[in-house]
Amino acid sequence: MSGITYVKGDATAPQGKGVKLIVHVCNDLGGWGKGFVLALSRRWPGPEAAYRRWHRGRAGNDFGLGAAQFVQVEPWIWVANVVGQRGMRRGSKGVPVRYEAIDEGLRKVAEQAAGLGASVHMPRIGCGLAGGTWTRVEPLVTARLVDRGVHVTVYDHG
Repeated sequence: MSGITYVKGDATAPQGKGVKLIVHVCNDLGGWGKGFVLALSRRWPGPEAAYRRWHRGRAGNDFGLGAAQFVQVEPWIWVANVVGQRGMRRGSKGVPVRYEAIDEGLRKVAEQAAGLGASVHMPRIGCGLAGGTWTRVEPLVTARLVDRGVHVTVYDHG
């Protein structure tokens, strides 16, 4: 038993009561335009705008692999932009996912969730365009969040 609740649905419409933190993985190039981010942008413009500002200002901030940015989109809903993939393309160097960066990002998510008293909601992060596998990501989610008492719901769309 992983301690993670799995549901069919849309992670941009998180279920339950209280403060909710939606987590997703971004690339380290400043690109935003495919995958789960499209659903986020259809619902709220703030996470994309914040991510693009964060990337533009990267010379003077913490933008990079393993970083996490938190954007409040509604009174009880926040979005975490976690930089967990190097580049955007699969090629000779393998897939873009960086598990160590997701792990570090989830550590920051755990701190934020604890501070907000929030539950965490996500698609299977790092497993879409980033090319990762859930068998590698799920233990990170469990160790960083579930084992620290954070309730996690993973949404499988469709």
